[in-house]
Amino acid sequence: MGVKGEETRARLIAGTRSLIEAHGYFGTGLNQVVAESGAPRGSLYFHFPEGKDQLVAAALAQAGQEVEDLLAATVREGADTATALTALTQAFADRLTRSGFTKGCPIATVALEVAGGNEGLRQVCAEVYAGWQRVLAQRLTAEGFEAAEADVAAGQALALLEGAVLLAQVRRSVEPLLDASHAVRHLITAHANRAPQPTR
Repeated sequence: MGVKGEETRARLIAGTRSLIEAHGYFGTGLNQVVAESGAPRGSLYFHFPEGKDQLVAAALAQAGQEVEDLLAATVREGADTATALTALTQAFADRLTRSGFTKGCPIATVALEVAGGNEGLRQVCAEVYAGWQRVLAQRLTAEGFEAAEADVAAGQALALLEGAVLLAQVRRSVEPLLDASHAVRHLITAHANRAPQPTR
C-alpha cells in the first residue's frame, strides 16, 4: 500500500473514531464516515472490504491502543499505579470538556451498544479493556502485589473510572472523575494493606 493509500485508510479510521465516540455504533453510518473523512466511497470498500464492522473494529483497536500506550508510557516514566490512573482520568476529563461532554472513553459508547448482539465487536472491546488492565496489573505486581490480587485491583480501578466517565457525561461535569481518582487511590491502598506481609 502506498503513502496515499495509508493516508486514506488513516482518514477513514479517524473519521469513524470521531463519529462512533460521539454518536455510537448505531448512530454512525457509512455515508457519514465518507463525509467526515473526505475519502472516496470506493476507497472505503477497498480498505475495509468487510464493511462497517471491520472499519469500526479498526477504529476501536486504534483508540484502545492509544490509551494503553498512555498508561504504559506513564509507568515507564516511573509513576506508580495510582499516578498512572490519575493521568488516564485527566485524559478522559480533557476529552470530555473539549467535546462538550460528548466524548469520554473512546471504547465505552460502542461497548455498551454491542455487548449483547455483536460478538466480533464485543471481542474487540474486551481485548482493549484487557490490555489496559494488563498494564495496570503488571505495574501493581512490580509494586509488590500478588499476581491474582493485582489483576483484581486493576479491574476494579478500571470499572470505577469507566463508571465515572458515564456519570460525567450525564452530569456534564468532571466531578465524578475527580471523585473516582480519589476512590482509586483508596482502593489500591486497601488492596495493599490486605496483601500478606513478608516474614522476617
